[in-house]
Amino acid sequence: MNREPLIRVTKRDGMPLYKNMLIRACSIVMAMLLVVFFVHLTAKISAGETLSYMWEGVFGNSIYMRDTVFYAAKLLCIAVALAPAFKMRFWNCGAEGQVLAGGLATAIVMVYCGNVPAPLLYLIMVISAIALAAVWAILPAIFKAKMGVNETLFTLMMNYVAIQLVDFFYNKWKGAASSLGKLNKGTKAGYLPTLFGSDNSWLVIAVVIFTIGIYFYLSKTKHGYEISVVGESERTAEYAGISVKTVIIRTMALSGIICGICGMMTVAGHDHSISSSNTAGGYGFTAIIVAWLAKFNTGLMVVISVFVIFLERGTSHVADKCSGFDASASKIVIGLVLFFVIGSEFFVNYKLNFRGKHDKEVA
Repeated sequence: MNREPLIRVTKRDGMPLYKNMLIRACSIVMAMLLVVFFVHLTAKISAGETLSYMWEGVFGNSIYMRDTVFYAAKLLCIAVALAPAFKMRFWNCGAEGQVLAGGLATAIVMVYCGNVPAPLLYLIMVISAIALAAVWAILPAIFKAKMGVNETLFTLMMNYVAIQLVDFFYNKWKGAASSLGKLNKGTKAGYLPTLFGSDNSWLVIAVVIFTIGIYFYLSKTKHGYEISVVGESERTAEYAGISVKTVIIRTMALSGIICGICGMMTVAGHDHSISSSNTAGGYGFTAIIVAWLAKFNTGLMVVISVFVIFLERGTSHVADKCSGFDASASKIVIGLVLFFVIGSEFFVNYKLNFRGKHDKEVA
């Protein structure tokens, strides 16, 4: 006679949609309650003041709104870029470097080709950003496809190569100055023109196209079907006549291209400068969580991206308003919320079975 464990974890066979959504909603509510409590402990302000400051920091005026839209679009763009690779079970952790590669190519063209006519300059910027970011993505794909090299480590290392390259050009261009500042500040060569009153509109339009396009690409096309098959089983894909190596390289090239465009529009549209800390801004890593939580559904990525940016921008504004709550604490808040949201995935996929009143015989 052996006693059963007090708690056994078993995988769920399935769950109704309403329960699935209820678990996720409860996790967000619990996370926000914890955020309010944490801010109260550190900044000594009430729950109402916390939420009011967060709302003000995200939607308080046109400047805050402009930044919120830009950063949400940027995070969504990178998450959408990761979706095809992740669905293929290729763990691309190099989006940070791919965005930096696209941004660096753009900055180089702006600095050294600033006297080229504007239409040609924009064309060169786009082509250069796409090409360099695609190379950053394709290199790990080739080594994975040809030699079975671990893609997670390879893509992570490519991030650091991109960071060092950006730092090299940053230090070269700033010279003896304390910081680089804006590129081509006098001529504004390479700056994206305003559209609908904002230079962020280009990225927003591109993200809308990418979000819709990748959704149909993954769900309605032959390439999307091949990605799904390779993700389920490479051996099955080979039996079906699918070239696994081609799919891996092609899919990573697509991810790199989208990241490159994101980097180009960040440098030429929003920042008009480049740095290893701000151009990608860590969103290459945050986007991994966004893509994973959305289960590679680009529609859900929109909601999750906006939620993450709401937390980031909102808690940063709380830090600006309250001396007892600094920027580091705002990062802790984002981590706490994401911990709860990711934790909800466990209860969606697994259930806890508690031991009954009477012990059962275990053979």
